[in-house]
Amino acid sequence: MDIKQVSGGVCAPRGFRAAGIHCGIRKGKLKNDLALIAGEADCAAAAVYTRNLVQGAPIAVTKRHIADGHARAVVVNSGIANTCCAGGEETAEEMSALAAAALGLRPEDLIVASTGVIGQPLDLTPIRAHVGELAAKLSTEGSRSACEGIMTTDTRPKELAVEFELGGKACRIGGIAKGSGMIHPDMATMLVFLTTDAAIAPDMLQKALRGDVDRTFNMLSVDGDTSTNDMVCILANGLAGNAPITEEGPDFAAFMAALNSVNVALCRMIAGDGEGATRLLECSVTGAKDEKAAKTAAKSVISSSLVKAAMFGADANWGRVLCALGYSGAELDVKKVKVDFASRAGEITVCENGAGIDFSEELAKTVLDQDEVEIKVTLGDGDAAATAWGCDLTYEYVKINGEYRS
Repeated sequence: MDIKQVSGGVCAPRGFRAAGIHCGIRKGKLKNDLALIAGEADCAAAAVYTRNLVQGAPIAVTKRHIADGHARAVVVNSGIANTCCAGGEETAEEMSALAAAALGLRPEDLIVASTGVIGQPLDLTPIRAHVGELAAKLSTEGSRSACEGIMTTDTRPKELAVEFELGGKACRIGGIAKGSGMIHPDMATMLVFLTTDAAIAPDMLQKALRGDVDRTFNMLSVDGDTSTNDMVCILANGLAGNAPITEEGPDFAAFMAALNSVNVALCRMIAGDGEGATRLLECSVTGAKDEKAAKTAAKSVISSSLVKAAMFGADANWGRVLCALGYSGAELDVKKVKVDFASRAGEITVCENGAGIDFSEELAKTVLDQDEVEIKVTLGDGDAAATAWGCDLTYEYVKINGEYRS
């Protein structure tokens, strides 16, 4: 299947416009803090949310709004999370109503999301004053400004789009994401908004998203903290004209492959932009007894603070990798484990059969002293595989989070 990258982010699929502005939620800052994505037609809608028992008010509201499997637009603010605040759901409902009025839609047509500081009330005054301006700025060139509007400690925007075919019809999937800290599986802490012009039934869209999140965003960890406002949602308007996907088959598989390509790319962007990070880490586990063991092992390695700290120092401390495998809970035989480190500078084996071997520390440091490093783990127990993404742990991470509210 041919999947090619195209420009445009969430506006790459037909029938979607987006915009982002600074409305004043972030006091004393000029960054965009309010974003809008709008579809020209009714859309099938699906979403996956954080499993943290403490959840942002926008999640409860969004769940109600898309319970029928449909939506038309997304409104999201950054700066304040609207979490653990009295009247939070009422605030989220009003926020969606304000956006809906500006778009000529019903409030229940809106997905609503927030990100930022927890425990502080979201003042709707700046949103009320500027949502009309935001709606007026909607355009097919607006993906980047919307992406900037959802960023918190992110240092760079994260957006992507791909084109593929379904039944001879060109289809596209686009996405924007925010995420830098409080990122950990179930699900990785971030906001991700996806759009597609493919025609797909709501139940199949939910099945596709849920299945892919387990292989992508739930395999992503920056710091071991699962946040309160995580949301991945997708809107599908069907304007590509393909025969609607209503069941599993070749077209559903093709859609899943395209969706996965977007989500993997966004995962890598989020991991590489982890708070204070200097390295994107990828842990690939092969030879596992089953997929569960592979996922568990990969997530444990990528989440280990000691592994992450070693990677920051370009220290080939493979014992920390084995330690993370040993407490992961994955079914494996440590005496069969092989560990390699790889990057654009080369590849080096540091452990075989669960034991150390002679290797060049100088070469290992050169391999690890790159901005993207792969930790390759071979278990020797079967044919299953999985990949997880993360980043190194640096001094800057502590500084950022020690000053987050200030």
